Amino acid sequence: MLEILHCDEDLVAVNKPAGLLVHRSPIDRHETRFALQLLRDQLGHRVYPVHRLDKPTSGVLLFGRSPESAAALAGQFARRSAGKTYIAIVRGWCPEQGTIDHPLTENHDSAAGSGKPMPARTQDAVTLFQRLATADLPVAVDRYPSTRYSLVLLRPVTGRRHQLRRHLKHISHPIIGDANHGKGVHNRFFQQHFNCHRLLLACVKLNLQHPTHGSALELRTGPGGEFEAVARALGWQGALKAALAA
Repeated sequence: MLEILHCDEDLVAVNKPAGLLVHRSPIDRHETRFALQLLRDQLGHRVYPVHRLDKPTSGVLLFGRSPESAAALAGQFARRSAGKTYIAIVRGWCPEQGTIDHPLTENHDSAAGSGKPMPARTQDAVTLFQRLATADLPVAVDRYPSTRYSLVLLRPVTGRRHQLRRHLKHISHPIIGDANHGKGVHNRFFQQHFNCHRLLLACVKLNLQHPTHGSALELRTGPGGEFEAVARALGWQGALKAALAA
């Protein structure tokens, strides 16, 4: 069963575990479990996705309980009035804070039903980040005698596909556990040294307005057991606790 973070007559928010797809996708045809289906079966009625989280990302996932409420909530994300906060562990010591303003190209496999490739389009993409803690391990993981990592708070202003993962790669601080945009030697180190086999990225907070009465709604969750175990091992439990409480 999915952990329900909030549920009322209009919407429901769950804590999506890492490795679970939101809904059926042609990219993962072999998958048989989806958050959409699991929640529908859990509640006994249809639900409607409002936004997306990548399969390897954990955290707050929002659904409308009617097409109308889902559309109203999705409109807040489209207008960028809904706030999203993520926590990540990245390679290296990233700057203390900053803005990544780097357009991203979205590729389409083909036009629906035509079999013809669609032209790629470039979209603006902006991410705010803040470094929360650092670690320097006396281990030669790559070509240096020691290895550095950072705990980072991320606030995407836009919502492009794989935006956070691609933006962190762009500034040379890829997220640990990212098979597509990260660095394999560091991913393998975390698997072997910390027994961590997931992408270390989690959506820990959503801020939005309730679609019916307009009151402020804040939805929170932790980054998950594996993530928290790594943070403890790196001495970041205090920094992580403070970030989640802020």
